[in-house]
Amino acid sequence: MSGTVSFAPGGYAFIPGVFQYSAGVKALPGYRIERVRFAEPVPLARGFERIAAMIREAGRPLASFCACELRSPAPFTEAGFRAFNEIYVGTLEKWGVVLDGRNPVARSNVCPAIDPPSEPSFHAFCFTTQAPGAPASFVVAGSGEAPEGKGNYKDNIVARGNVGPEGIRQKAVWVLGEMERRLAALGATWRDTTAVQLYTVHDVHPFLADEIVRRGAARHGLTWHFNRPPVQEIEYEMDCRAVHAEHVV
Repeated sequence: MSGTVSFAPGGYAFIPGVFQYSAGVKALPGYRIERVRFAEPVPLARGFERIAAMIREAGRPLASFCACELRSPAPFTEAGFRAFNEIYVGTLEKWGVVLDGRNPVARSNVCPAIDPPSEPSFHAFCFTTQAPGAPASFVVAGSGEAPEGKGNYKDNIVARGNVGPEGIRQKAVWVLGEMERRLAALGATWRDTTAVQLYTVHDVHPFLADEIVRRGAARHGLTWHFNRPPVQEIEYEMDCRAVHAEHVV
């Protein structure tokens, strides 16, 4: 699988990313990714407990945990984001998911602008199950308009501080390109997705048709969450997936 690293204990491969998450995951042959969405956000510690119980009940190892979607009260400072990630990754290390400093789990973490949770919480998670002959399934991690792994976000934000129509368009075009780079690393395109999610509080209608719909990123519709990305000054984020089994609990 070009651009990915196999994580055999979990039944999936991942695109190497930064310490807090990978850039995306894809089920290995003989497995499929399943998504579980919580009807209401579940605080992080309790969420990990519920997730562990559900994975075990399905007869799968904790290493099969491959992606998650988080909700936080408000955008973090960069220092606050690092501190939160150290707590989050600590649980993955205990689960045996993070090995030799490599975190294979894809993730998004966004902040509802209205009625946010009081503490970081789980919105959804994904894990792999054995499924011979299943169609390919994958999850592309969330990305805002700043490249990962550059030391900090603020000095690398596309159109930083520009939340006018042209600034938001520039941010969106960069993020759409990053989604396409990650899809390509998984051997996929927009045509393979079953769902695409957008996170911003800004108006996307001026470029929705030309930049999102025309490139095929909304072929099954577009789920727009009125949320902010997790780091201050980042304004636009997207993720996408090809998952054929989804549940709400």
